[in-house]
Amino acid sequence: MDGLLVDSEPLWLESETELTAKFGYSWRHEDQVACLGGPLSRVGEYMFARCDNAQSAQYFTNTLIDIQCAKLRGKTPLMPGALELVKELQSFGVATGLVSASPRNIVDAVLDNLGGNPFPFSISSDDVVRTKPEPDAYLLAAKKCNAQISNTLIFEDSLTGVAAAKASGARLIAVPHLVTVEESERVRSIKSLEMLSFAKLKELYADFQSLI
Repeated sequence: MDGLLVDSEPLWLESETELTAKFGYSWRHEDQVACLGGPLSRVGEYMFARCDNAQSAQYFTNTLIDIQCAKLRGKTPLMPGALELVKELQSFGVATGLVSASPRNIVDAVLDNLGGNPFPFSISSDDVVRTKPEPDAYLLAAKKCNAQISNTLIFEDSLTGVAAAKASGARLIAVPHLVTVEESERVRSIKSLEMLSFAKLKELYADFQSLI
């Protein structure tokens, strides 16, 4: 969701900068990269350490969620080509779902701003015991789609999400944000979802099959 469906990473940067500034810490580019993709409990622990153990890790996690929710309900710009691709795939009968390492209230804030959920279902970090980088959320999504995980395709932008996708056994198309993702037999890396279409994905599926 974040950085792939919606251009929310600049808002995360604003929220992280505002929160840590209250404790005298200047949030840097390296900090944003280190926290990219969550999970938010890890981000809270990271902030807690950078802010000289002020408050608690849970305080930073909860406060960051509150700040970000308020921002997302005010504006949630879409990433180029994202919603168009989702709608095209659905028009051809492709089962789709949204999987995020963000908690349910943040996922719902984004979906509300989109004017309704464009997906049949969404999975948040609250819906699984172990969130990304563990594969549980993607395994649950495949189950909801009545699909074998080996025949599913995941889109990700962060290394945390990429790790979850790889661990699940699915195929992966990475659209990296601030990071580099190496290609392999089951992984492809592109610059934008604008590069993809149903026809292009059919070609790519044939390419994947030839390597297995």
